[in-house]
Amino acid sequence: MNDPRLIAFERLLAIMDDLREKCPWDKKQTFETLRTLTIEETYELADAISTNDLNAIQGEIGDLFLHLVFYCKLGEEVKAFTVDSVLNAICEKLIFRHPHIYGDVKVETEEEVKANWEKLKLKEGKKSVLEGVPNSLPALVKAIRIQEKVRGVCFDWDDKTQVWDKVQEELQELNDAEKSKNQDEIESEFGDVLFALINYARFIGVNPENALEKTNLKFKRRFTTMEDFIREEKKDISNMKLEELDKYWNKAKALERKL
Repeated sequence: MNDPRLIAFERLLAIMDDLREKCPWDKKQTFETLRTLTIEETYELADAISTNDLNAIQGEIGDLFLHLVFYCKLGEEVKAFTVDSVLNAICEKLIFRHPHIYGDVKVETEEEVKANWEKLKLKEGKKSVLEGVPNSLPALVKAIRIQEKVRGVCFDWDDKTQVWDKVQEELQELNDAEKSKNQDEIESEFGDVLFALINYARFIGVNPENALEKTNLKFKRRFTTMEDFIREEKKDISNMKLEELDKYWNKAKALERKL
């Protein structure tokens, strides 16, 4: 066996066996105790991707590999599944869901691939195209996935102008709800606005999760620069009025544009 990928994977499996047998911490872990740690590692990978830190991305992928191997070890111990059964199962699933690669189905576009994917999943016994959307996903990501899923069965708008009209309609309904003073209705209509905007983002080729995270990072960067300017002038930000803060905010924006 000369494939370096297989050699590295075999090494990780051997280390996992050692850790589970000899390390007091690793001995105590269960599916439940690892769950929150895996979620944390996934977010750390997402952070590394957001900042395009390739070294960090490599490290975080390694951490996730370890977690996946750990789950396989736990499954083996209770005779539920093994790493080879897990890998063979995903291989069979990929072959089944890519008949345009491993069969005689012809597709030309990414959208055709997605539509065929959803139809094949229904053949696997799923009752709804939305079954594959985890309940625990963050709401914004869940909305993206829901819209992608239903598009796969052609439940979608024809063009972006229709979607933008829907955004305007939902904004008007939110405005009407505010006048009613009914907080439940306001919350519901605000959710509809967000859902419509996420739909529009999809039509203009924008990932709303990525776009919002970039804005979060931009705001944080500018705000901390503003704080630096204020500290340099020996002022207390908590005692300043909005009009004065705006001047420092604009100064921070101007500095960023020069960089």
